[in-house]
Amino acid sequence: MHLDHANIVTPDLDRTVRFFTDVLGFTTGPRPDFRVPGYWLYSAGRPVIHLTQATLTLPAGKMSPRIDHIAVRVADLDEWTALLGRLKSHNIEYQLNARNDGNDTQLWVALAAGVTIEIIVANETL
Repeated sequence: MHLDHANIVTPDLDRTVRFFTDVLGFTTGPRPDFRVPGYWLYSAGRPVIHLTQATLTLPAGKMSPRIDHIAVRVADLDEWTALLGRLKSHNIEYQLNARNDGNDTQLWVALAAGVTIEIIVANETL
């Protein structure tokens, strides 16, 4: 079993797709017509992130159709350094956290969709 995809319902589709493509390096690709605006974002030829335009405003206390966060792992120091440069060039704020097990460093970015993106790098690559 493996993770097939994560779907993010967002009130700001354009900003969210720009973050995933311009900053994280995903590419847009084919997507079926679901009668609601959205994108499928690809990595290594697979549609792993699905973005959907939020169409409902829910009353307070009702469950929101979103996820809390997704995490992607950076492979090496070059990829990590390039990512930090893209975050800076797009003026995107982030927080760094050294995990308490000492194995990984986490970088957290909050999107307009109310979803947090976690980017992980193994400390041995830093």
